Amino acid sequence: MKLLLPFEYQPDLESIFLSARESVLAACPDAQVEHVGSSAIPGAISKGDIDVCVLVAPALHSHAVAALQASGYVIKVDTLRTPELCMLASPGHDYDVALQVVAAGSRFEFFMHFRDALCRDPELVKEYNALKLQYCDRPPSEYRDAKAQFIASVLGLV
Repeated sequence: MKLLLPFEYQPDLESIFLSARESVLAACPDAQVEHVGSSAIPGAISKGDIDVCVLVAPALHSHAVAALQASGYVIKVDTLRTPELCMLASPGHDYDVALQVVAAGSRFEFFMHFRDALCRDPELVKEYNALKLQYCDRPPSEYRDAKAQFIASVLGLV
């Protein structure tokens, strides 16, 4: 997996996020749209993708997913899917734009909590970067497992 330093990808992301936000709100006007993931964290290295959390009322979750699919987003295969979480991708951007459609109040709001924790603590960003560098040449499953464990530790879940 190729990783990018912040200066290699972060300058372009604000306009990409705003464009994605606009398309999400056109399909789901009542959603809260948040830039999350490494691309939202100053100084974080990344694969160069952009993650967007789309927070909706629990009763509207399936409707939001359907509306986003109707506007061109596609469900990401081989990802966790529950009545409170659905991951979508946009094939129409130069960058990999991933949406995490999350039911408000669910455990999946951790996307925003993790972002906020790292934005408050540059030392955590350094640890996160070191983890990514350590696992970038390993199988994707090992990288995902190590990353999940780090996120859980930051959020106090372990």
